[in-house]
Amino acid sequence: MVLRDDGDLDVYVPTNAPEAPVRAPDPTTALTGATFAAAASAPAAPAYIDGVVRFGDQSIGGAMDTPNNPPRMTWHTTESPTGKSYFYSVAAYLIRVGAEPQVIYDPDSDLLGQFGPLTQSGRALRNDGSRRTNREGKVNIQVEVLGRAKNPWTKGFDPAKKPNFRKLIAAGRAHGVPDAWPAGKLAATASSPTKRDRTTWQTKGGHYGHSQVPGNDHWDPGAIDTTIVPGKTQTGGGSTGGGAAPSKPSTGTGTTAPARYKVTINGLPYGYGAVGDHVTRVGKALVAGGFGKHYASGPGPTWSDADTRNYAAYQRSLGLTGKAADGIPGESSLKRLLGTLPAKPKPAAPVYEPFPGAAFFSPGRRSPIITAMGRRLVAEGCSAYAQGPSDTWTNADRESYKRWQRKQDFTGAAADGIPGKTSWDALRVPNQL
Repeated sequence: MVLRDDGDLDVYVPTNAPEAPVRAPDPTTALTGATFAAAASAPAAPAYIDGVVRFGDQSIGGAMDTPNNPPRMTWHTTESPTGKSYFYSVAAYLIRVGAEPQVIYDPDSDLLGQFGPLTQSGRALRNDGSRRTNREGKVNIQVEVLGRAKNPWTKGFDPAKKPNFRKLIAAGRAHGVPDAWPAGKLAATASSPTKRDRTTWQTKGGHYGHSQVPGNDHWDPGAIDTTIVPGKTQTGGGSTGGGAAPSKPSTGTGTTAPARYKVTINGLPYGYGAVGDHVTRVGKALVAGGFGKHYASGPGPTWSDADTRNYAAYQRSLGLTGKAADGIPGESSLKRLLGTLPAKPKPAAPVYEPFPGAAFFSPGRRSPIITAMGRRLVAEGCSAYAQGPSDTWTNADRESYKRWQRKQDFTGAAADGIPGKTSWDALRVPNQL
């Protein structure tokens, strides 16, 4: 088995993979098949999908770094065959190497598994410098699909026959993930030009391929069919994909489908699917002004159709009509409602990996921390690597670190290649979880 250095598989040959622990789903947080069709209009964002296979101890990540940024789903391929046996053995492998997404899916058997809750981060992406791409957005639901990028798994795939796939897409929508691919067309080959725009990634919610994430260099999931992922649901319940599609804008009167698009004001998103404390603030101001009748719960923190309808009523009270009263804020009406325009918070300072102790660096130790350390050593011009760096501590790592210690003016036993706290802190290794 060959692990790509950001956690996916380039080549997969199962070799005595241990059976992964399997746990029952959590019925209190699950999104059931009966409720999935209504998820777009009345989402109850689940941590676990109903009937999912739970692998491992369900502790793979943590809180998101940028919860006020839009939600997204990131699609990978395992570069392996499909089928039930591979579903379990690939899952066991990902656990063993510590490179789990939240979700694994087999399009052949429709088996769906989770390594951790959808509400926390996965760890199948490489960092973009000091920015942890695994923890970008309100949620970043990463999905490893069994298959190969060169043979898109959506070819011949019929969502109508795959209830677990439909529940997966519905769960994403329940978390506010828009039915959009903000970074555009997916790479069709390894040599295809690929756009990994940081501004798009950090500010726009929707679906992304691994090939479109800044700081990463792989081209999976290949040119999958975006009419299937995420697909659309016809008005009246007929499905052409995974769930509900955005409705056409309306006048916001409540007699037709409300507007479902977003605008950005002072660096913050407003409109269907926008997420953050600023959305809650708008909702509370609407309620205080007598424009809250469409809320069944809330308001906030995710902008829903109820927010749009309530805001449209507020706009009409100002004498606005037509598109100017479609329920999506404009700068003037928003400032009048709140008194001031909320501003986007400044990005958090970079987070670095704390010193794990000298004993951590022993022969054969495997960890993404070692890969991150090696990349920093290369960036500092201290590489002694013939190839790599990898996630395994080797003599090449020790020799490279010795060069870093000497660059920091350490000598003798203090420059033996085993990291110490002072030199480690100076190296500024990005946090890996």
